[in-house]
Amino acid sequence: MKTLKQFTVFMMVASFISITACKSDDDGGDPAASGGAFGVITAKIDGASFQSLEITSTASQVTAGPNTTVTLQGNSSTQGFSMIINAFDGVGTYEITDSNVFIIASYIEPNVSNPTATQTWSAPYQDSGIVGEIRVSEDTDSRIIGTFRFQCKNPNDDSVKNITEGTFNLTKQIF
Repeated sequence: MKTLKQFTVFMMVASFISITACKSDDDGGDPAASGGAFGVITAKIDGASFQSLEITSTASQVTAGPNTTVTLQGNSSTQGFSMIINAFDGVGTYEITDSNVFIIASYIEPNVSNPTATQTWSAPYQDSGIVGEIRVSEDTDSRIIGTFRFQCKNPNDDSVKNITEGTFNLTKQIF
């Protein structure tokens, strides 16, 4: 009986040490800090706060042959974001630059009553250079978490929007 008690105490101490010794090493820290609220995209658009609706926010991952594409999207009733990472390779930083048009980001202001009047700002754009990044800090079969920032341009009037403090913490579907 004494051996059983010693073994039980040893297992409790070992369990306590292993639980408290665990840390997150995902280049993004705490998921809530790096990915914002669960199930949504958040950002600042020229300093104004945005948060997508959970029901319209999603991530999808499609693999065809050796290539994987991840699409992140989230909308409110008046604004939305869409980001596409072609050649996705998991956790890491993906630059948004005109030298790699396979990583793109868009900010959209839909006009439901007149869809042809919908305004879209996209990145990268011609001669933009590096205009931002999408940083994935956690990638699992069911969730993708990270941050983003970019400058985007409307091709209709050349206006520019600065997207800062962007976060995503989305349920991911794999196809």
